[in-house]
Formats: sequence, C-alpha cells, structure tokens
Amino acid sequence: MTDNRFAKRYSSDKKRSFFKGKSFILLLGILFGAGIMIAAYKTSVYFSTDESCMICHVHPHVETSWKLSKHVNNRSGVKTHCVACHLPPQNNTWAHYSAKAKLGLTDVWSYLTKDSADFNWDSKSELEHAVKYIPNESCKECHQNLFPEGISNDGVTAHLYYDENEKKLNLQCISCHLDAGHYNPNYVHSKLTGIPGADKVSASDSSKFFTDTVRLTSFSNYTEQIPGTAVSFKMIAIPGGTFEMGSTEKEPFHKADEAPVRNITLSPFFMAEVEVTWDQYWAFYGNTMSEGRTPPEKIYANNSNPNVDAISGPTPPFGFPDQGWGGGDRPAITMTHYAAETFCQWLSKKTGKKYRLPTEAEWEYAARGGTETPYFFAGNPKDFSDQGFWRKFFDAKTDSISSYVIYSKNSRNKTQEPALVLPNAFGLKNMLGNVMEYCADKYNPEAYSKSSVNEKNPLVTEGTEWVVRGGNYTSDAADVRCAARDHTKHDAWLKTDPQQPKSIWWYSDIRGIGFRVVCEPDASLGAK
Repeated sequence: MTDNRFAKRYSSDKKRSFFKGKSFILLLGILFGAGIMIAAYKTSVYFSTDESCMICHVHPHVETSWKLSKHVNNRSGVKTHCVACHLPPQNNTWAHYSAKAKLGLTDVWSYLTKDSADFNWDSKSELEHAVKYIPNESCKECHQNLFPEGISNDGVTAHLYYDENEKKLNLQCISCHLDAGHYNPNYVHSKLTGIPGADKVSASDSSKFFTDTVRLTSFSNYTEQIPGTAVSFKMIAIPGGTFEMGSTEKEPFHKADEAPVRNITLSPFFMAEVEVTWDQYWAFYGNTMSEGRTPPEKIYANNSNPNVDAISGPTPPFGFPDQGWGGGDRPAITMTHYAAETFCQWLSKKTGKKYRLPTEAEWEYAARGGTETPYFFAGNPKDFSDQGFWRKFFDAKTDSISSYVIYSKNSRNKTQEPALVLPNAFGLKNMLGNVMEYCADKYNPEAYSKSSVNEKNPLVTEGTEWVVRGGNYTSDAADVRCAARDHTKHDAWLKTDPQQPKSIWWYSDIRGIGFRVVCEPDASLGAK
C-alpha cells in the first residue's frame, strides 16, 4: 500500500513539475507558433483569392475585363488568377510576400482614404502604369516556352528579339501583351489592316472629294484642300520678323541648351493652325501605303521631281497607332521623322505648293506669337510646375495654363482635340503641349553657342537626333515653355518594335510625338 501511494504521489508530482517546467512552456510555444503559422497561412491563402482582390479593387472594369481576357477566356480552360500576374512567383518567397504586404497595405489605405471616382482608370490601364505592377518573372513562370506549337512567324520573330534583348533593353512581356490579363478592345498587337474610319468615306461619297487645290493670290490665311480627298485644313500666315530665341538663366527651369539668347530674323511663312490630324495622315497613308522600305533619297535618285505615285508611304503599323483614343481632329502620332518628311513631300506634290517641317527657329517664333515671356500667355512656370519642394504641400496652379495647353495636369494621359484650347496671338493652337512636334533641324545641345548672335533663317544640319519642340500631354509645365528644347530618342523609341529590320515609319515606344507643316510662300505674294 505504501509503495502504491508513493508511486501515485511521484506520478502526480512529476505531472505538476512538467506543467510548471520549461518543457510545458516550450510545448505551448510550439503549439501557439504553429497556430499562428496556420492562421497566417490561411489568411494569406484567402487574401490571395480573386474574390479578396475585388474587395479593394473597385474600379468598374477590372473584373469584367479580366474575365474577357485570354487569361480566363481561352481554349485551354486554364484560369490565371490575380496574384499570378501582380506578384512575383511564390518560389521567391521573400519577394512574393514582401510585395504582397506592401501592395496590400497600399491598396487598403487607398480604399479607406481615397475616392475611386476621382481616379483616371484609363491612364492606370496603360503601359506606363502597368509595368509597376506586373513583374516580368511572373509572366515567364507560366510561359516558359516562348515558341509553342502554332505560333505565327511574326510571333517567332518577336520572341527571338525579346529573348536576345530582354536584359539589354529591359524588355517586358506586357510591352507587347498589355491586354493579356485585362481585355481592351482598342488594343491590337498585330499589323494594321485597312485604314481606320475608311468605311466612312466610300466610293459613293466621291462627290465630297476636292478636285483641285487652293490657289494663293495674297499672303493671308487660307484653307488648304487636298485633291482626291475630303480633307482640308487651315494655314496661318506668319509675318517675317526678328525675335530673341532661347532663354536666360533668369527664366525658371532654364536649361543650358537654351542659351545664349540670339537675335533671329525670319522670312514670312505659312504654318498649319493645328498639328497634322489623323484625317490628314490617313489620307496620306491610303494614297501611299506600301510594304516596301524605299527611302526618299532613293526615290529622288533617278527622278529629281517624282510624281505622287512614286512616293512610297508607310508600311502597316502594329496595332492602332491612335492608341484607341480616337482619330479625326486629334493629332496623328507615333510616326517617325522620316515619315513626317515623306508626308510633306506627298502633300507638296498633291497641292503644288512647297510644304515642309518648320525649322526650330520658325517653330519658336510662331509659338511665342510676338511675346518674350516663358509662355505666350501670362504666368510663371514655378506656379504651374509640379517640380519643387513645396509641391508636396501645395498644388500647382492650373487656371490660366489649362486654357492654352494640354499637359500632364489636364490631358487625362492622352492627346486631345485642338478645339479644347485657345490659340496664341498668331491664331495657332497646341503649339505647347498635346504632342511634341518635329522640326527640320538636327539637335545639337551647343547649337546656340556655336552660332552667330544675329542670324537669318538658321537651320542646323549636323547631328544624330532631330529637334522636337513643345512638350506633350505627359509634360510638366516646366517643359512646355516656348524656349524648352528636346530631341528624338530613336533607338529607345523603337525598343519593342519586333520587326527586323525595324520600322522606318512608326515608333513603338513613344506616343506623344507628331508634327505640323509649314508652307513657303511664293515670291509673287509679296509677303513681308
């Protein structure tokens, strides 16, 4: 009996010792830790579902466009979920979960503190925004074979180019497949067939076509009409004169290539009221389009004065170069400088006048409209610009500049029709903003310092890139000053072009580029 009582007492003491000892605390810690891990895992799994993503992502098209996309609506029946595209692959644990935590907290904060009605969802669907939220490694995690059975020849060419240049050019899959995860009816990555809007003007409408061009009898504004088309556009008579070109260090956001200020004298010229529109450019495209790559110098080699039919125009672009924003009076965009020059040659032959691109001096003279201030309207660039420390606390002014300029603050990240802005004193619209405009000059950052203080009708012919002026719809107010200079970035603007050789007609990686034309007046008009 004594031994039995002792055994029971020993067993009871041992249990009490265990529950009070370190072993029990360790076991509780393990169980508690395991519980937390399981709960965290379950929470992570739930917040990785498509349904949980939709809680915060309330923009109207997100779920519908996803269900219509090839990531859901495809022949294989495979559904690609939100986290598969928007987070790094799970095999990179730290990158996956740190990105998930960062984006999750950002989304929750935005959901609680911001009004979704104020967001520009169209701009957030575009490439510049999308690249921030779609890791390229996630695309490659699923699409490990870039040359699957059934791929087209164009697809093979494009993927070979990607495979060889991914790291060097920082190429991303969505640069060519932006609509893979969210369907966009306006996005097409294949060669354009036909002319957008061509069905609006059929053969039965030929009575609307102009049969002759406008004959000029005086140096005054006129409306040009292109024979064989229903397209017309207004030209403004710009009187000759002398002006101060460039800016001084006193001008806010002045840059070195804008100095020194020079006195430039210009002969009179006509300039288009607005940038070349899609209606004008598609008329050119329809008249001259070809599959060839015949540059102008070869056309003129054996014929110093070729007829209209001898001018070879653009090859079909990939997708819709208007980005689905609309054609009509909107400025034509994404063409190369070479294509713009060819347009001028075609227009000259069609009308019998001498059309060309403006020189840089003509462009600035016309943009200023007789003023000597940063803009052709009143205002300080510092008040309009988003640059500077105080912009973190106070919004930039937009009242007066928005009446004259389509720029980052009012463009909604796309080009706009010229009717939305007021003209300058010469009657020209969109000289600042909307799209950058090609000039006839080569770009040289030291062009001003290497030239004379007083010049007449200057033209820079040495350089690699071309001058572009005016800024575009994405520009800050600092970059749409009359004196602000910029230039083409030819290789960068063709980065994702899959063709070999690359297109000489269309840029693949710049949208806010266009041009306007000038016309040289005949001496008989007596222009001064």
